[in-house]
Parts: sequence; C-alpha cells; structure tokens
Amino acid sequence: MLDLNAIRAITLDLDDTLWPVWPAIHRAEDLLHHWLLAHAPRAAALYADPHQRRMLRADTEAQWSAHAHDLSVLRRESIRLALQRAGEDTALAEPAFEVFFDARMQVELFEDAIPLLTALAARWPVVAVSNGNADVNRVGIGRYFAASVSARDAGVGKPDPKIFRAACDAVGVQPAQVLHIGDDAALDVLGALGVGMQTAWVNREERVWSYDLHPHVTVDSLQALQDVLRGGGG
Repeated sequence: MLDLNAIRAITLDLDDTLWPVWPAIHRAEDLLHHWLLAHAPRAAALYADPHQRRMLRADTEAQWSAHAHDLSVLRRESIRLALQRAGEDTALAEPAFEVFFDARMQVELFEDAIPLLTALAARWPVVAVSNGNADVNRVGIGRYFAASVSARDAGVGKPDPKIFRAACDAVGVQPAQVLHIGDDAALDVLGALGVGMQTAWVNREERVWSYDLHPHVTVDSLQALQDVLRGGGG
C-alpha cells in the first residue's frame, strides 16, 4: 500500500505517461521526410526505404554504441549516415535533426495530465525522469518541474539505479522518500522499486502484471492517481 506520509518528492516518466509518444514521433518523421525531400532528395529516398532505414539504424547503433542511451545522438547520426551514403552534404544532419526534434516536442497531453501536474507541483518537488529526449520546457510544461533527468544526462536509462538516484539527488531526497510514477512495468516500476522508491503504475491499457514484485498502487488514469494522492481511494 502507498504511504502518503513518506512522500517528499515525485519522480515522473514522460512519454506514454503524460502523453502518447508515437503520434508525435510519426508526425516528426513525416516532417523530417518532407524536409529531406526538399534539401537532400537522395537521402530522403534512402531514409524512406524500410530495409535501408533498419540498416542505417543498426549501423548507427553499432558505431555509436557508447551513446546507446542518447536517442538524440542516434537520430542525428542516422540522418548523417543517410546523407553520407546518398552522397549529399552531411552538414545538413544538424538542421534536419532540428526539424525532427522541434516536431517531436509538439505532443498532445492526456486530458488528465495538467490537473495531475498542477496538484503534484503544489505539494512536492517534481522531477522528470525519462529515457527519451523530450524537453519539458520545449513541450511547455517546465513550470511544473523542479528538475529533469534524462538518460542522456545520467549516462544510463531506466531501469538502471543511477538515473533514479540522480533524480533523487536533484531535489535532495532519499529514494524511500520518493513516489515514482510511470507507465512501463519494467523500466519504471521495477527500476524504481529496485532503489527503494514507492511506485505508481499508470496502466491505461489494462495490461496484465507479470512480475513477482508489485507497484504500491496501480491506476488506469492520471485522474485516478490524483484521487489516490488526495486520499480518495486506490
């Protein structure tokens, strides 16, 4: 059971917890494709071919294995590799990536996200903890967060204990004083449990829990979690 009295800070996943990530990714990829068609058409054709794209991604991950946790590096360098293989200007990788990245920030929040963020930030310092490359300030929700820790910042992604401890350090609390909220059973819940945090699993899709360890609370929406944190059930 959740111990509300022990909570001194909140850590919070972003993608698929506050917004659905894939619509934003697909839209960003479409805009990137159109930009490449105008500025580097041979690379656009290469990048659009599913087989070639998988090869570009695999080769980029192999070449940049030390940056496997940094999705921005992998995306930028896969674009650069496409430009190189197409015989086009590799300097275009930077502006091309910025087209993608700007569109990737244009997310559509779940309707219960802002009410929860407002309630959380009024009571506790909130730290974003994400394996992705979303920027809470560019998304437009930075005012709700005391800090933000990404896999790029920590040098590792969830469920590695290091990223959770970095989030605790960012607001000067111990893991046992933190409630971590996220949608991914393994990355969020098991990762946070592993460092001694309390956990809330946001299970919007009625997935079945399949691990021996369990979250302190499971909810099907952020509104339901807000009710739990008000002491309204759970």
